[in-house]
Amino acid sequence: MRPLFFFFLLLATAVDAQEYDLLIRNGKVVDGTGNAWYRADVGIKNGKIAKIGSLPTATAVRILNANGMVVCPGFIDVHTHIEDEEFKLPTADNFIYDGVTSVITGNCGLSNVNLGLYFKQLDSVKTSVNIGSLIGHNDVRRAVMGSINRLPTPPEQQRMEMLVKQAMQDGAVGLSTGLIYVPGTYSKTDEIVGLAKVASQYGGVYASHIRNEGDDVLTAIEEAITIGRQAQIPVQVSHFKVSGQNNWKRSVETLAAIENARREGIEATIDQYPYTASSTGLNTLLPSWSLSGGLDSIRARINDPVLHKRMVAEMLGSLKRRQQKHFTYAVVAYFRADTTLNGKHIEEINLLKGRKHKARDEAETILEMAAQGGGSMVFHGMGDWDVENIMRYPQNMFASDASIRVFGFGVPHPRGYGTNARVLGYYVRERKVIGLEEAIRRMTSLPAQKFKLTDRGLLLPNMAADVLIFDENTIIDASTYDKPHQFSRGIHYVVVNGGLVVDAQKHTGLRSGVVLRRKD
Repeated sequence: MRPLFFFFLLLATAVDAQEYDLLIRNGKVVDGTGNAWYRADVGIKNGKIAKIGSLPTATAVRILNANGMVVCPGFIDVHTHIEDEEFKLPTADNFIYDGVTSVITGNCGLSNVNLGLYFKQLDSVKTSVNIGSLIGHNDVRRAVMGSINRLPTPPEQQRMEMLVKQAMQDGAVGLSTGLIYVPGTYSKTDEIVGLAKVASQYGGVYASHIRNEGDDVLTAIEEAITIGRQAQIPVQVSHFKVSGQNNWKRSVETLAAIENARREGIEATIDQYPYTASSTGLNTLLPSWSLSGGLDSIRARINDPVLHKRMVAEMLGSLKRRQQKHFTYAVVAYFRADTTLNGKHIEEINLLKGRKHKARDEAETILEMAAQGGGSMVFHGMGDWDVENIMRYPQNMFASDASIRVFGFGVPHPRGYGTNARVLGYYVRERKVIGLEEAIRRMTSLPAQKFKLTDRGLLLPNMAADVLIFDENTIIDASTYDKPHQFSRGIHYVVVNGGLVVDAQKHTGLRSGVVLRRKD
């Protein structure tokens, strides 16, 4: 036993004697600042970046050869919807394989209301990605008022503000709204200003899925700016876009509105997914007034002949404004009532049901599906020119607007698998819309700065060791609208808080992520 004991003692001593836990040699370091890459070694110790430079004699428990590959900070996805999925799939494979090491959830007004409890649960389960959260206005409003269509009373407003205050004290990074969704759509600007003022007192951000991204997009952006101005809070306009063919090329106007706000002194920024299709619920095709009170109330309105007629008329009016003759642009991602419809567009589903090839009949099909509980959809409605024009804006981050994907489940938007790899492979390498260093800045230090993740987003000594090693010549998204369940390619290593989560392009199962609580 003595020789074996001394063997393990010597082995442990040798490991302890290593200078670094992980040493990355000879990589093209892109540090997240936007500066040009340089060649260097990166030493990691105790979950932190220990040293960057020429380290030819350094020793480490594990040495990675990054020759010819990019070494950069892990990507920070500021707009996700991971609630519930993080406990089912804590390895978050779709994010990790796309280079995402940190996510901000609680967007579009949708979050856990008790973030203190939520963060404790995350501490317990452990995930492969770091997780921060906003406090969602919709769920705060629902907790106090339900889904009713009316203004809050003063006591109700006070109770909502107290919930926001508690969430901020528990570590929320800010307040989010989803102003096309029930019940947030029934709120007025003053209500949101009151909540945003509370978040502002704690150094939070106001992130908004604005009230309209089509015909009235400028008015909706101005509302977000007004809230920022009155609450004295930084503004983040979520998944920035212009929807509907009739609005294509209006990104010139919408970007000007953001830049004008910045000149005024309002810290306005945006995020974007690099696709021409959006994704949200089927019920967004219905008039917002018809959604009050939940599914039973929606069904009652659909079954009321007068209201039914009004709903169809407004849906057809919206279609006409989009310069569309059919609802072909609306594709089912997941429809629980009949999963055989997944991946099919509304025009196609309408014909399968034996109805006439008319938009009015397609509206009837939509209402029928809504009465069955609705579903998640992919909406094709943006132009390539606008996507690229928005991408060039320097105060724009890249974000997936996605959940943790269950591999093979439904036909979801490909952004959940390929957002970052698509930017780097298609828009940087192939289209040359922006440069490599600039793209990485938008994925790392810019989101870290905005959401005050002060120890992340840069490759510098003493920063948290969230690090990627990828091949800039092969990185690409593989996920498509028809076959979305495909992981991104070209990312060889992913390090989260010093732990090797992806090793030679294979997820190790390591769950070294932490909760990103707002810091005072």
